[in-house]
Amino acid sequence: MDPGLRTPLLDFFRRGEVDRDIRLQAAQGALAPRAHEQLALLMLLLDDRDPEIARAAEATIAAIPTASLAAFLARSDVSTDMREFFAARGVSAAGTPSEESDAPLVDLAPDPPPLVDVAPDPPLLEELPPFADPSGGELELPDIVGLPDLAPLPELEPSEDGAAEDGKKESVTQRLASMTVAQRMSVAMKGSREERSILIRDPNKLVSTSVLSSPKMTDSEVEAIAKMQNVSDEILRIIGNTRAWVKNYNVAHALVRNAKTPVALSMNLLNRLSDKDLRALSTNRNVPELLRITARKKVVIDK
Repeated sequence: MDPGLRTPLLDFFRRGEVDRDIRLQAAQGALAPRAHEQLALLMLLLDDRDPEIARAAEATIAAIPTASLAAFLARSDVSTDMREFFAARGVSAAGTPSEESDAPLVDLAPDPPPLVDVAPDPPLLEELPPFADPSGGELELPDIVGLPDLAPLPELEPSEDGAAEDGKKESVTQRLASMTVAQRMSVAMKGSREERSILIRDPNKLVSTSVLSSPKMTDSEVEAIAKMQNVSDEILRIIGNTRAWVKNYNVAHALVRNAKTPVALSMNLLNRLSDKDLRALSTNRNVPELLRITARKKVVIDK
């Protein structure tokens, strides 16, 4: 069963590049952050070579509330293949389309644990238990007299080198590194922007690709990633082939200026650039020579 939907995460599953434990969690409904991806993954995993994974996918589909599934199938952006698949299983599009949300139809995955420990507030003085008297009563504390007033402690100046912030980031990075691939994928999809900025550079492609699947991704975040020199060219290729993102001029411009972007992709985006940015690109020594020459020719032709 090929659900037809194309996403980077689904492509990994189709190509058989996903380990068994990840496939099992996906079959249990624990990975996909959107309903479209979740159903497409479940449909795909019904035919998994591992019987346990196929059974898990079947059980997860059976756990989806029929009304929610029918309302989802009534959406205009659901493929014909997906409607026909569920119609054959006795569930047809019905009710009011649930187009206001693309949340998973069944979410069996626990939220990722917080990566920064927050110590509980200490109890207030008045909340402390009274001192016990051996006779069974309560002791009253005598007033303390004769002590000099203590000078207030000096306020600490904020660190110029941001040591505290660096320590926090290091702590988050260390905890992410200690997680399994499946746990990092979950954080990539459900975590904070700071966590995504770290995981987008994860050496495991499943993890870094999961960042781009996060429903929390914003255009400004995609633009920042498009400028990164230390992400894989696969990540830049996915961004460049996602129409919704390259509609944003700043994203397209960032990709073209990034030397890590595949040249063929950058060449396709040249037509999007303004004359001013083409002129700047024609003298930019940080991009491939072919790109500079092509930009220079376009500037001359436009004149």
